[in-house]
Order: sequence, then C-alpha cells, then structure tokens
Amino acid sequence: MGKAKTLIPVIRMAVTNKNSESNSQFGRGVASLCLGVRQLGSLNAAAKEMKMAYSKAWRIIKETEAALDMQLLNRDGAHGSTLTDEGNKLLDAYLEIDERLQKFAEEEFAKLMK
Repeated sequence: MGKAKTLIPVIRMAVTNKNSESNSQFGRGVASLCLGVRQLGSLNAAAKEMKMAYSKAWRIIKETEAALDMQLLNRDGAHGSTLTDEGNKLLDAYLEIDERLQKFAEEEFAKLMK
C-alpha cells in the first residue's frame, strides 16, 4: 500500500430544501457556525472562532434559514443566540450522519486500497 496508507477519503454532506430555488445548503460551514453558537452562546463568538466576519456569518445563517424555510437561531440581541429546537435537531442529525458516512467511507477506502 506504501504512501496510500496516509490517504483518507473526505466526505462532504449537505442538506437542502428540494423546493427552494436558492443554492444555500446546510453543510459543514453552517454546521460549524451552529455548533459554535451551541457551545459559545452567540453567533458573533462562533464567527470569531472561525475567523469569519460577523456580517458574513449573519448573511450565511439568514440565507440558509430562507433556503431551508426553517429558523436555526433564536436571537436575543446583546445577550447572544441559541439554536432553535429545529436547529438543534438538524445539527444533531447532520453531525450523526456525517460521522457515519465518514467512517463508512474510510472503511470502504481501506478495503479497496488493499
């Protein structure tokens, strides 16, 4: 197998609204922002941790909410943000499926590279 031992597949998953005309999706970036909000209590803090401008994070969240027809965040002004119940459920499902897909891909890749 040689140098191939260090290779791993990278799976990119996204959730989209099949009825939306928007190209916005709930993917790795939006999931990271939502996870940051969950852990840090604000979109601003999550954006800073990702080295992203707050205005860009805000735009991404708003576009994704519009595309999915689902509110992801509860905003409380200066007191920060929390995920909505739907936002939490979507994030948990996304993270679980992403982890399963990554594990499956790594196992299959290893089998095929033998």
